[in-house]
Amino acid sequence: MVSTAEAMEVIRRGADEILLEDALIKKLAKGKPLKIKAGFDPTAPDLHLGHTVLINKLRQFQDLGHEVLFLIGDFTAMIGDPTGKSATRPPLSREEILENAKTYEHQVFKILDPEKTSVLFNSSWLGGMSAADMIQLAAKHTVARMLERDDFSKRYKSGQSISVHEFLYPLVQGYDSVAMKADVELGGTDQKFNLLVGRQLQEAYGQEPQVALTMPILEGLDGVQKMSKSLNNYIGITDKPDNMFGKLMSISDEIMWRYFELLSFAPMSDIKKMKADVDSGANPRDAKIRLCMEIVERFHSREAAVSANENFIARFRRGAIPDDIPEVILSSDGNGLPIANLLKDAKLVSSTSEAMRMIKQGAVKINGERVEDKSLICATGSREVFQVGKRRFARILVN
Repeated sequence: MVSTAEAMEVIRRGADEILLEDALIKKLAKGKPLKIKAGFDPTAPDLHLGHTVLINKLRQFQDLGHEVLFLIGDFTAMIGDPTGKSATRPPLSREEILENAKTYEHQVFKILDPEKTSVLFNSSWLGGMSAADMIQLAAKHTVARMLERDDFSKRYKSGQSISVHEFLYPLVQGYDSVAMKADVELGGTDQKFNLLVGRQLQEAYGQEPQVALTMPILEGLDGVQKMSKSLNNYIGITDKPDNMFGKLMSISDEIMWRYFELLSFAPMSDIKKMKADVDSGANPRDAKIRLCMEIVERFHSREAAVSANENFIARFRRGAIPDDIPEVILSSDGNGLPIANLLKDAKLVSSTSEAMRMIKQGAVKINGERVEDKSLICATGSREVFQVGKRRFARILVN
C-alpha cells in the first residue's frame, strides 16, 4: 500500500481540479478502498483516445487499490445531457442505448482491470423511482442554482428554450452518487457542475459528500480543438494498428508531451527525462515512437505495435519524409476543403488540374498512404502530412 502522499502524486497527474483536495486526503488516510465513480452516457458506440483520459485515471485509482464503479447511464441517456448544448438534445431510443452500452463494456476493459471494476446501469435505481420520488428529489435543488450553470444561463439570457426535463439531468446524475455511495467522482471539466450537484445531494441525504475530480479535454490531432469524430481529428481505440501509429506520429512535438501525461502510464519522472533529453538536442521522434508503441500495444498487442512501427519506418524510408516539414494553415467554411483545392492553396501543386493529375498517377499521399479518391474532402480540424511526388511535403492544418 502506497502512502497518502504517493497516492496524491499519482491522482494529481494530469488532473484539472480536485474538489476538495483536503477531503480526498482524509478519505485516503483511512486506509480503506474508496468507491471511484465515473458515468458514461452510451450516446456513441465507439471510444477515441479523448475518452480514455478519464478511463486512464480510473485505472490509476485501481492500481492504488480502489474500486471503480463504471456507470453506464442508460436511464440518463434517455433524457440527454444538456452540457454544452445550445438547444434541447434529442434523447436516444432504448434499443440504441443498449447496443451502444455493449460496445462500451467491451472497449473499456482494454484499460480497466475487470476484477476491480463494477459495471452498473443507473436504470437499476432510477427506473423504479415513482413520480413522488422524483418530486422529492427535485425539491432538494433550486432553479436559481440550476441557472448558475453556464450553458443554461446563456440559453436563458438569449431567449433559447430550456425544457424542464433538462433540469432533471444533473439531479438524476447527482442521485447516482447517492445510490452508489461514491467517495470520488470523475468527469471532464465540462461536467464540473453535475459533479458538484452529486456532492450537494449526498449531503442532503446524510452521506459524506464525494470528492469531485475533473480531467481536461484532450486536444485532437490538430493540437487545437478537442478530439472529436465530427472534427475528424480523433484516434479511435478500434483503429487498425498502422492507422493508430501513423496518426499519433502526426501530432506536433509540443502536444506530444500532453499526450504523454494524459494517455501514457509511464512514470512522470521518465517523461520529464525524455523531455529534458529532447530539449538538449535528442530527436523528438524517438520519444514519439515510444508513445505510439505504448498506445498501440494497449489496444492491440505488443506484436501489433512492433509491426506498426516497422511499417511506419518502411513507409518513411520509401517516402523519404524530411524532419523539417513546413507547416501550413488553411481556412475553410467549416465543411472542409476538397483535396485538389487544398493542394493548390498549400502550393504543393500549381493548379487543381495538376492536383487531379497527380492523384491519378498515384503521386499524392496523406501520412504516407496513397490517395485514390479525387473527391476527398479534408475535414475542418484535420492536421495531416501531405506529399506530392518525391520532394513536395507540407503538414497542413485545416481551420
